[in-house]
Amino acid sequence: MLTQLRRDHANMARLLHVLSLKHRTLAHGKRPDFQLVREVADYILDYMNSFTIPLERLYSEHLLAKAPEADEMSRQLAIDYQGLHERLNQLSHNIDMILMDAVVPMDRFADDLKAYLDAHRAYLRAEREKLFPLIRTHLTDEDQQRLLKMLPAGAEASLSRLQEAYPQLYAEFKEAPSPFDRDTENENKSQSQ
Repeated sequence: MLTQLRRDHANMARLLHVLSLKHRTLAHGKRPDFQLVREVADYILDYMNSFTIPLERLYSEHLLAKAPEADEMSRQLAIDYQGLHERLNQLSHNIDMILMDAVVPMDRFADDLKAYLDAHRAYLRAEREKLFPLIRTHLTDEDQQRLLKMLPAGAEASLSRLQEAYPQLYAEFKEAPSPFDRDTENENKSQSQ
């Protein structure tokens, strides 16, 4: 289960990297491919609604039953996630306006995009540093397998939909560096020494 969650994190990090490249283009005073930015925002919003929100609910219920001390952390993650979702919805709205040739100040849009990227990365880091250790400590392998079966299709199903629906985005996604690959590479190096 944790392997699946790490892969989902790695895939999200790759999508955030694609958005970072678009932000860099904006920071250099150039116009990025806003249609691609729209596709990334749509994909992440869909992924949040169809996979991440059910995952959070499921884990909160099962983890809190075994580790009541995780209540404050769980509550804070939920608040942070709601804020993240709101930021992304606002970005999505602004992208719609840009694509309809409405006047949207690019410096404000770039600042909003940067704030969203920073918030999403902080959220992923908090999950890795706070939630994952609690899962490892309090949920048995059997618990995790049972929860995995209760979840909607994860990253693999979403990635196949991404490839079909957004081929250009998928191509950039595949080129983005994967922190999961680096983590696996580092683990393999330490095991061989």
